[in-house]
Amino acid sequence: MAGLLQKELGVIENSYYEASVVRPPPSPPLQGRLRTQVCVVGGGYAGLSCALELAALGFDVALLEAHRIGWGASGRNGGQAIVGFGSEGEGAIERQCPEELARAAWNASVEGMRLLERRIDTFAIACDHVRGYMTLAPRQRKVDGLRRWVRHMREHYGYPLEWVERAQLSRYVCSDRFVAGAFDPHSGHLHPLKYCLGLGDAARRQGVKVFENSPAYRVERDMAPVVKTAEGEIHCEQVVLAGNVYLGEFGDHLAPEIAARIMPVGTYMIATEPMEAGRANALIPGRVAASDNNLIVDYFRLSADNRLLFGAGETFNARPPQNLVQRIRARMVQTFPQTADLNIDYAWGGFVDVTMNRAPDLGRIGSCLYYAQGFSGHGLLFAGMAGKLIAEAMSGDASRFDVFTRIRHHQFPGGAWFRTPALVLGMWYYRLRDLL
Repeated sequence: MAGLLQKELGVIENSYYEASVVRPPPSPPLQGRLRTQVCVVGGGYAGLSCALELAALGFDVALLEAHRIGWGASGRNGGQAIVGFGSEGEGAIERQCPEELARAAWNASVEGMRLLERRIDTFAIACDHVRGYMTLAPRQRKVDGLRRWVRHMREHYGYPLEWVERAQLSRYVCSDRFVAGAFDPHSGHLHPLKYCLGLGDAARRQGVKVFENSPAYRVERDMAPVVKTAEGEIHCEQVVLAGNVYLGEFGDHLAPEIAARIMPVGTYMIATEPMEAGRANALIPGRVAASDNNLIVDYFRLSADNRLLFGAGETFNARPPQNLVQRIRARMVQTFPQTADLNIDYAWGGFVDVTMNRAPDLGRIGSCLYYAQGFSGHGLLFAGMAGKLIAEAMSGDASRFDVFTRIRHHQFPGGAWFRTPALVLGMWYYRLRDLL
């Protein structure tokens, strides 16, 4: 994994998100021995959220981040804050859990949106948050599945999705590529790195001891766990692993029992040059975030400075796609021919973590180690809620956390050497289905 992640680093250097923030000076790395109640590994949404909640409950918390806050998927994703777990994730939960538990999982996701908005307000995080999200059917045979999903969300969860026929789509997205859509008034989008840095600042102000450039390479799981870095170690009572696909970057995986239950999936984006506000609003009049409902999705939105941000495709190996900018730009122009004259200022990407069933993977290992992973493209919203659920469980109320421990997760087939080629073949099959 270490080599795989190092090869990826060249992509993030041209990130629009990094170019549009001013980071604070880095927190010092961990040095020497530290004693605390809880050690959180990972400075993304899940880790920061858990640390914030625990600090509010009176816990003494230290957080280790291998690079900088928001370096991983939390600082490079599409910026879409989406209620729910996607049709595949919802289906997995509903198949495995009784109706009341499936509803409890859904309610936790809805609360995750309220939690996100409350934190933006409470901590005054300026992250360009906008409500409104569209799921779009790119061809007629995708319409029936989208319509069934809308009906299911309304009838089973009382969630107010709005069905949008083709004639009304231009109220939201001005593209002839799509034939129908579903509008979600509560989901939306934001600048993901600004939000993550805001959580980091809030955690520091709440008393969380944050150590950046401090990769954990080993967790000794005794009655009193020890988390070791190159220059220090943290002796604690409980550990939270919130590093997802990056937990094995600097040595043996910190939790080999769960490593094969997620797959690192590369996803990539481009950002155009800024447009005049009128031109930008003519592309996406409602300034919603949007994606199609293919298995391998295209997704897009406007930035606060009127750039079109467009993501397309996924990879399952170490290298970014060849001709990355040209390939994604072609998808963008296919969707919005009126953008053909725009220059591309930024192109970047990174890894998200997916599970076999696309449902989130939360659980315990032994009595003192908690983990959250496998958000499968829904991490901007639910990773923060997962951190809150872990904090609740640590403080004595595991009722909501245990809803998610009931979901069964399987390892990707083929082991470390063969599961990626097997998944690549599978995804080519689904891409062909999408195209045909």
